[in-house]
Amino acid sequence: MNIRNLILPLLLLGLLVSQAQAGTFTGRISEISPDGSQISVTSSTKKKTEVFSTTSKRLKVSINQKPAKANQLKVGDIITVITSSSGDPLKIFGRQKGAATTSVRSNEPTKNNSDEKPGWCQFLGPNRKNLSSETGLLKSWPESGPKLLWTARNLGEGYSAVSVVDGKVFCMGTRAGREIVLTFDLKTGEELWATPNGDIFRNNQGNGPRSTPTYDNGKLYSLGAMGDLSCLDASTGRGIWKQNILTTYGGTNIVWGISESPLVDGDKVICTPGGSIATMVALNKQSGAPVWLAKVPGNPKAGYASAIIAEIHGKKQYINFCHNGLLSVEVGSGNPLWGDDNAANGTANCSSAIVIGNSVFYASGYGTGGALLNFSSRDAKPVMAYKTEKMKNHHGGMVYLDGYIYGANGQIMTCLNVKTGKIAWQDRLDSKGKGAITYAEGMLYFRSEQGPMFLIEANPEEANIISRFEQPERSGKNAWARPVIANGKLFLRDQDILLCYEVSK
Repeated sequence: MNIRNLILPLLLLGLLVSQAQAGTFTGRISEISPDGSQISVTSSTKKKTEVFSTTSKRLKVSINQKPAKANQLKVGDIITVITSSSGDPLKIFGRQKGAATTSVRSNEPTKNNSDEKPGWCQFLGPNRKNLSSETGLLKSWPESGPKLLWTARNLGEGYSAVSVVDGKVFCMGTRAGREIVLTFDLKTGEELWATPNGDIFRNNQGNGPRSTPTYDNGKLYSLGAMGDLSCLDASTGRGIWKQNILTTYGGTNIVWGISESPLVDGDKVICTPGGSIATMVALNKQSGAPVWLAKVPGNPKAGYASAIIAEIHGKKQYINFCHNGLLSVEVGSGNPLWGDDNAANGTANCSSAIVIGNSVFYASGYGTGGALLNFSSRDAKPVMAYKTEKMKNHHGGMVYLDGYIYGANGQIMTCLNVKTGKIAWQDRLDSKGKGAITYAEGMLYFRSEQGPMFLIEANPEEANIISRFEQPERSGKNAWARPVIANGKLFLRDQDILLCYEVSK
């Protein structure tokens, strides 16, 4: 037989086999070697990372549908790699985000400025935007989780999260039949002091405090589930003043207990008793004496959310989500400005509103969803841009970043386009999607109420779950306390214990 007649079919067969076995791999570039000769690509759907060479002369690269070179690829790019049967990349199709980002009224996340308070000094962070300014954090975790530095014990019951300032960690709990305010050493977890705050709230959904202490200029302001508001010396726990906002301002406790965390603004402490004498109050932070009383028509009872500061068309105001809906009062006088109930439910309104430029987004659970409100001028009433059932956020809160809202829509982790109200992506997170969220350095820290902790890329293009781990010593109760990122550490409260993890590089 002529050997040439034999070789030709074999070559054709090899070519066909090669083409049949060629594959594709889509993911995000997670690492590029120092000399640029290799790229690591991580797929969120296949849950694995592949390494590809970029040195082949046969390799063709396009970025944003335009011819490009391999050295133009960047960490974070979403790419599709077409490979030969041997795994060598033949073509790379990449997508790179431009400098511009989609947002409502060109609003971007607020960066640190001279007015920002130190540390994670209160619920939702320094400016109550649920955005941490921490940098140098881990981009992934081992399967068992980041390093556990310490575990503080004997916190008792409750769902209070933590504030972290000046080397101290502040929290609330129960002990010896009383609600207490506690402080721990940031480095060691050693308890520094504990001060009684009031009677213990008891309920079939869990006993104890729900709110987070607020630190301001050496003082700590704590609001208990029975309405006891105290001002303590943050160094010693010594009491400075105290009052019960329900009895003082004609309020009655709500079904699952007062859950608001005090807001300190300038020389005032803001809280929302929802009483017949005052819906919202501003107190002198030094003495506790009333500065003004805001009496909203209809005397709405308190909700479970915490007040935020907003500036809409230059007009500063306080906004809170009460039992009947969202309300706003003027900062200097407490005069009611406006209200809206499009995203309110009649059971429990829990998540704080989010201000986005001259718009406000808020949402609730129990089958309701969210609504975006627009304001045409500083004195205008809100006009609803849309209402959506795709963000039925119960009590875990939301994060706004670059034109998108991230949060749990019922049991489904969801990314929502704020401008349109349409879903960018959804993921059930192993059927454990209901939970609490916060943000730091490009990552979403999501704590399922069932206990697992997730690290998710804050990316509107795909649900890229980077890592997850199970917290040790689970109490068996719902993990409702918000996760906190501060000082390079992750704090998780679970009833009687507080865990501190190292999440900095």
